[in-house]
Amino acid sequence: MAQESRAQKKTVSRVMHEYKHRELESSRGGRVKNRRQAVAIALSEAGASNQQSPGQNRRQRARTKSKERRGQTAQQQKEGRHATARRAPRRRSTSSRGGERTRAQLYKEAQRRKVPGRSRMSKAQLQRALRK
Repeated sequence: MAQESRAQKKTVSRVMHEYKHRELESSRGGRVKNRRQAVAIALSEAGASNQQSPGQNRRQRARTKSKERRGQTAQQQKEGRHATARRAPRRRSTSSRGGERTRAQLYKEAQRRKVPGRSRMSKAQLQRALRK
């Protein structure tokens, strides 16, 4: 098995925790009862599966991280939204911060102006592109 990153180990640990507490569900919605199936799901969610291409692993890892950020894992729903989070959620920018726009607002403006490559840009990159 290939070396896993710390984030991948954390995801595998969370999925196995869900399996242990009978919270892990298959894609069809039923509870996972087989340990080998739970391990396969854990590796897939962590983006460490040897059964998927590197691109599929990257997409799956991004999907899982997004789910964790939204608090939609079974563990987070049972134990509290940020049960697996390492830090507190970011504060939303408000109008009292000098009119600074959020990335979503910048992205919407970039979409309107048809800026190429906008979907892969960070907030700072979007700000630079919109200044031009």
